[in-house]
Amino acid sequence: MKNYKYIGLFLLTLGFTSCDVNNELDEIAAESVPEVQLNVNGLDLSKYVSLGASFTAGYTDGALFKASQENSFPNILATKFKAAGGGDFNQPLMNDNTGGMIIPVPGIDDLSYRLIFNGATPERLNEFLTGLGAPVPTITTNAGESLAADGSIFTNVGVPGAKSTHIDYNGYASLNPYFGRMANSPSVSMLEYAIAQNPTFFTLSEIGGNDVLGYATSGGDGTDPITPIATFNFVFNDMVNQLTAVCPEGVITNVPYITDLPHFTTVPFNPLDPNDKDTGAALKAQIPTLNTVYGGINRVFTALGETDRIIEFSLENTNPVVIKDESLTDVSAQITGGLLSSSTFVPFVQQFGLTKEAAPLVASLFGQYYGQARPATAKDLIVLSSSGIIGKVNTTSLQFLMSKGLPQALAGQFSAEGVTLPLADKWVLTPEEQLEIKTATDGYNVTIASVASAKGLAFVDLNAILNEASTSGVLFDNYTMTSNLVTGGLISLDGVHLTTRGYALMANKILAAIDTKYGSNFMTATNGLAKAGEYPTNYSPSLQ
Repeated sequence: MKNYKYIGLFLLTLGFTSCDVNNELDEIAAESVPEVQLNVNGLDLSKYVSLGASFTAGYTDGALFKASQENSFPNILATKFKAAGGGDFNQPLMNDNTGGMIIPVPGIDDLSYRLIFNGATPERLNEFLTGLGAPVPTITTNAGESLAADGSIFTNVGVPGAKSTHIDYNGYASLNPYFGRMANSPSVSMLEYAIAQNPTFFTLSEIGGNDVLGYATSGGDGTDPITPIATFNFVFNDMVNQLTAVCPEGVITNVPYITDLPHFTTVPFNPLDPNDKDTGAALKAQIPTLNTVYGGINRVFTALGETDRIIEFSLENTNPVVIKDESLTDVSAQITGGLLSSSTFVPFVQQFGLTKEAAPLVASLFGQYYGQARPATAKDLIVLSSSGIIGKVNTTSLQFLMSKGLPQALAGQFSAEGVTLPLADKWVLTPEEQLEIKTATDGYNVTIASVASAKGLAFVDLNAILNEASTSGVLFDNYTMTSNLVTGGLISLDGVHLTTRGYALMANKILAAIDTKYGSNFMTATNGLAKAGEYPTNYSPSLQ
């Protein structure tokens, strides 16, 4: 719309400077915008079913809660589909907005409360409100949740945590409480549940994301391995074949490079700053001792030609954390032997209040701790959850060293995470581990694009969208959304899942793909798209 108010203001100003000007101006009518009717080109949207994982469910800020579900991208789509004959869209809404849920299933922990921003950092709602002396409500699973209010089963089959291999797994309801609370049978699979509703249109989103996410968030430590590409190919082809046999029209999205998410890009590789106003003085005071401790180990690294492992702290510049890299050759024995052969090692041990008889023990412990140690580099990704432990004493290490006879104070000095105790594999994604994730993601995405093309389905490239957000930013109405944590607007406080506004953007990308494939006009129709300003990027702690 043209901004006529500035023209009027200019003329009014002239009226005050010239007595010959008529100040009574005719009212200028606002420019009218013609209404464009929605036309879906014969697309049957009367029974829309969404199938997917966390994004589909509306998971945000580290939890699933009522407001986030109401702003899920499938629910946003369903509201737009209403204008073209779309039917009711039922979601398994949580009871409140805390995100907490008590799980009456042995071996499954209660689900976490949602994250809020406390003005300085993300924090769990229950911890924040408990600190203020306020109670936090919880919710429990209860009978009847498996049916929507009208007696039907739910059309949003979005289940946080679901991998590709879980979608058609009978009995998954007993393993995942999010599906358990909506499933109408303990043996039904997510795919069967979706197909049983005879959808006329579907979305199949972020399948494959959790197949690499668990590996990535655990630092590639092997506790949650990546789903092999061949396995993914088989299960994905099978689920799409089953879906399209009932419903031939829908949208498929691919998998983004999750290492572009702020969960992996927020914590720098070199966060140890001797000039930090809060922690710098304490670090600076320790640096001479740290360099003495690492000096003997560095001589071993140098003798072995492993100069890229040398660990030395600067008094002026930010310092990288020390990490354990399991891809490195273990030189524990060489470190132990090299230290014991040094004439300065016994005096070094004695300066810590230990006897000379403790030298073999200390040398052995140094070998054990630093045999695969190196300083982190800019090529390493430090996971977001490490921000709460870097520089703090690892109690397991503390107790271990005390059990070996070290005094508590000394054991604590050698148990500082990322400083004297190398960060464990679970806190770091090395370049080799990142390559594993990228290779799997590329393989999944080749399959997804191929299947979408073969089946004549609309396709959304989430990978390209996230890449744009992590580089130049994605324009959404008057907002430029980036992948920066807290301030970017696209990724929620957990560093992985979208904000509500991010889900609105995703809905619009899906609507655009529908236009391209099926000849509809959501992009140009009046109110055909979601508006950025109608969706928040965060939720208040008072929302419960």
